[in-house]
Amino acid sequence: MEPLQRPQAIIDFCLAPLDLDPSNDAATEVRRRLEHVIKTFQAKAPTPVAVDFSRMPSQVINEAAHGYE
Repeated sequence: MEPLQRPQAIIDFCLAPLDLDPSNDAATEVRRRLEHVIKTFQAKAPTPVAVDFSRMPSQVINEAAHGYE
């Protein structure tokens, strides 16, 4: 996977597991807010920011510790 730099590509990747209906007003608002956050962060970063999800460490959730057995 190539690192993602465009806000919409980052958002699409992150929201894909939720399978949101793009015509839903809430989904549109979520995308709008996330795009604003990412663009604001990228504008203030001293160097261009890209996200490489292939290098992201996996998360292990201990469901027993949370009582979700």
